[in-house]
Amino acid sequence: MTPVTIPAASLDAVSGANLASLVAARLCHDLVSPLGAIGNGVELLEMSGDYPGLANSPELTLIGESVRAARSRVRYYRMAFGYAPADQRVAVAEITQLAQDYARNARLTVEVEGGGDASRIEARMLLLALMCMDSAMPWGGKVIMARKGQGWRLGGQASRTRPEPSLWRWLEADQTPNTSPAPSEVHFAVLGTLAADHRRPVTWRVDAGGAELSF
Repeated sequence: MTPVTIPAASLDAVSGANLASLVAARLCHDLVSPLGAIGNGVELLEMSGDYPGLANSPELTLIGESVRAARSRVRYYRMAFGYAPADQRVAVAEITQLAQDYARNARLTVEVEGGGDASRIEARMLLLALMCMDSAMPWGGKVIMARKGQGWRLGGQASRTRPEPSLWRWLEADQTPNTSPAPSEVHFAVLGTLAADHRRPVTWRVDAGGAELSF
């Protein structure tokens, strides 16, 4: 039997962060179809004449709103955590829509300044950065995402913030926190890893009046 040698480059391509992003992309992809089917079923019930008054019932309204929120969140997670080929581009308009849909389920308002497109890596980093801003301003605030030279800057304003230096240290290339983030805080670690892998240093600041993140 002839031995088979798998090149190290091939192993690297499907290991670590890349493997995790592929799993995330698969999960999100498989969830989109059943959520879409539920949404279509709700729309059919709303148009049906067999159940008078059902379309305006609070029960069906709640189901419809929940399905729409779930679909938008899955699309967001697919972009933020899914696999990102280096040569793939994303329209800034699509990033804006995803960010604003996310903000509706948070307590944020989001504005995106800039047009054209961005690399899929930039799109991932922007959406992960928005989640970091949300963690810093859980009681609400305003976030402006804008191009800054060859990178991006997110500036947030809030009347109250939650500084968590141990989480933000995940974004620093020379820092390796001793503890793992909670599942609700994993976006810090993912963004830090993504920034290091693609040599896009992240700078950040959190104070009593808001937060700022640039890459």
